[in-house]
Amino acid sequence: MIDQTQQRACFHCGENCGKHPIVAQEKYFCCEGCKMVYEILNHNGLCNYYEISLNPGTSRKIEIRMDKFSFLDDENIKNSLVAYSDGKQTHITFYLPQIHCSSCLWLLENLHRLNEHIISSKVNFACKEADIIFNNNKTSLRQVAELLTNIGYEPYISFSNMKEAKPQLDKSKIYKLGVAGFCFANIMLLSFPEYLSIDIKENRLVTLFRYLNLALSLPVFFYSASEFYISAWKSLKHRFLNIDAPIVLAVIVTFGRSLYEVLTARGGGYFDSMSGIVFFMLVGRVLQDKTYQQLSFDRDYTSYFPIAVTRVGNDKEETVALPDIKLNDTLLIHAHDLIPADGILTRGTALIDYSFVTGESAPIQKEMGEIVYAGGKQIGANIEILVIKEVAQSYLTKLWNRSEFKDDKKKERHSFVHLLSRYFTWIVFTIAIATALYWYFTNPSKVWTSITAVLIIACPCALLLSNTFTNGNILRLLSRSKLYLKNAQTIEDIAHINHIVFDKTGTLTDRQFEEPEYIGMPLSNLQKKQIGTLAAQSSHPMSKAIAASLVEKVNEKVIAFSEVPGSGIEGIVDGDLISIGSIKFLKGTNDHSQETSVFVSIEEKIYGKFIFKNHYRTDVPLMITQLQKHYDLSVLSGDNHGEKKTLKKMFGGEYQLLFRQKPEDKLEVIKQLQKQGKKVLMLGDGLNDAGALKQADVGIAVSDNTNNFTPASDAIIDAGKISILPKFLRLCIINKRIVIASFIISIVYNIIGIYFAVQGNLSPMIAAILMPASSLSILLVTFGCSNLAATRLGLK
Repeated sequence: MIDQTQQRACFHCGENCGKHPIVAQEKYFCCEGCKMVYEILNHNGLCNYYEISLNPGTSRKIEIRMDKFSFLDDENIKNSLVAYSDGKQTHITFYLPQIHCSSCLWLLENLHRLNEHIISSKVNFACKEADIIFNNNKTSLRQVAELLTNIGYEPYISFSNMKEAKPQLDKSKIYKLGVAGFCFANIMLLSFPEYLSIDIKENRLVTLFRYLNLALSLPVFFYSASEFYISAWKSLKHRFLNIDAPIVLAVIVTFGRSLYEVLTARGGGYFDSMSGIVFFMLVGRVLQDKTYQQLSFDRDYTSYFPIAVTRVGNDKEETVALPDIKLNDTLLIHAHDLIPADGILTRGTALIDYSFVTGESAPIQKEMGEIVYAGGKQIGANIEILVIKEVAQSYLTKLWNRSEFKDDKKKERHSFVHLLSRYFTWIVFTIAIATALYWYFTNPSKVWTSITAVLIIACPCALLLSNTFTNGNILRLLSRSKLYLKNAQTIEDIAHINHIVFDKTGTLTDRQFEEPEYIGMPLSNLQKKQIGTLAAQSSHPMSKAIAASLVEKVNEKVIAFSEVPGSGIEGIVDGDLISIGSIKFLKGTNDHSQETSVFVSIEEKIYGKFIFKNHYRTDVPLMITQLQKHYDLSVLSGDNHGEKKTLKKMFGGEYQLLFRQKPEDKLEVIKQLQKQGKKVLMLGDGLNDAGALKQADVGIAVSDNTNNFTPASDAIIDAGKISILPKFLRLCIINKRIVIASFIISIVYNIIGIYFAVQGNLSPMIAAILMPASSLSILLVTFGCSNLAATRLGLK
């Protein structure tokens, strides 16, 4: 038997089951949806899903309608989504934002046990994607999507999926690395006779090995090293000398000198050193690219819009893709669907959540005849709208396409590594030329030996490798903690930040109201029951919250119930007239307070009001306190002033708190801060933050489970990890210090090596051995330091 005193957490998703849980097979469930998923898995023998991770599922409290994926029956839409299809099988990749643990991985890769016509399913955990192959003669794309939805993994399919094919991952760098690694290993193997000073009697064998090394070095020199040639050439075209320039010079000089020695039978050359330079540099770049190569940081409004909607006409309903929506079409908008185009409400009462577009947290009530705008989410019952502007002409699309929102205002920035390399490169060139001139007049036979030794020993491999490997490791550590950076440059940009700007709704808060707080005359248990019973009759989110806080179960009947949309409700409960709503609804006067409140009247006497406050994310006050020690802070909110008192208490009186900020207002605030010399980091989650995120020196988009879209940004952070933002910032600052320290160590190596090289006392062979030795030792130091820093900050 179930212990009734224990914590009632949903067996499927882990959410609190409340006072009236659903019980099945001696297990608690928070809703019928979670119970249904359990029964499906239990029936198919897949309950191992619950043994791998505790409460691995996602809540199913929002009911999914049966025809939601009917648009997948449309051939045009289907063809735009599938990766491959023939007469036997179809390949499709679905984005499943609910993937979060090893149980998800196990279940999704066992889809064939739920539907025998699914041939295979492979999960890309980092990207939250599932590549599914199914028999299209036995099951349809729609049925696959519905199966995923039924087990709690509803595919997120947006308009952007239809507009263009997903770009293929560029694997050229991987191929170059593979070629360089193969050649480097074999050149090292064939160079052992040179290292061991093989007997002169085996001269033919030595010559053979030398020419084999030459052959193996050609693909490294002409193919693998092209990555650096292109980078150096581009920087020279822009009159900027980046750190790839001395690397290219070292590769060319080493290859040229080695080619000369082999062809003239003077020696074996330094093909091993040349291929080693290229191989280790490519390893660093691939490692750095690995973390963010598949994340989408440049998203627009099409990633937010649905791929298709329901059009009503001639007494029938049909699915229509967004590009096919025309002026004067009537669209059926279901509960929890997005409005794709501006229109006039022609049927039903709309309750629209515009928080993602405007930042206003409270839903807005709309009546028939009023205009509704694209981008809002209908959270009430089904409605119908008459399209007055096509998708391309809607308010949201125009907002996104404004030049200040669309263009990336950030100038091309160069890493401080490349800025330092400019001086380093000129110093190396100067030393090499001075060495050549000295030995030309003193002992010409040492000219090439000295120049080659200088360029090999002074090759900035240690400098660049330490930077590349450290940045790559930091990117990996941050991504494990669910902060995904667009590139390594963002790490450096974060290290220079001195002002942080927060959006409120969806960033500091989690887009839901707290349990309402009652202020007023004391209420008896009977009065609480009456108010809760009346509130339960309305579908408005505030009414539902009041009902849930006052009554467990509604048994009483409401007589003469009436509702004035957007104002309030009233009815007779147990013989008393109860009214709930705005002060204007109850008394006819305006409420000038900035709080989001619902007043209560019993027998036409106002007893008090319920105040709704935003629910701030866990540990946000602690995070603010930590950040205030090192940064200036601001809050830009599209919401009203209702949370001003709370935020003022949280941030203190010295910080900038601005409310009712439109998207263009947020953008202008960022510009003004930058004009004051501030380096600005902006955190936001909605389309109304898109312009500000682009303008800021670093824009971080907040990704929440309730919102699968994130605007274009430099980084993406999981909403649940915002509270450890100070640790992320600290790690980026430490990263720069580690790189600078490694530079100092490598420069000491170079000074010592050059001291002997310019005197002609250091052979190119010894230089070729010392160069990778110094690089590897510095790599071990930087890698160890970055991991130690992450461990101490609790990020590992």
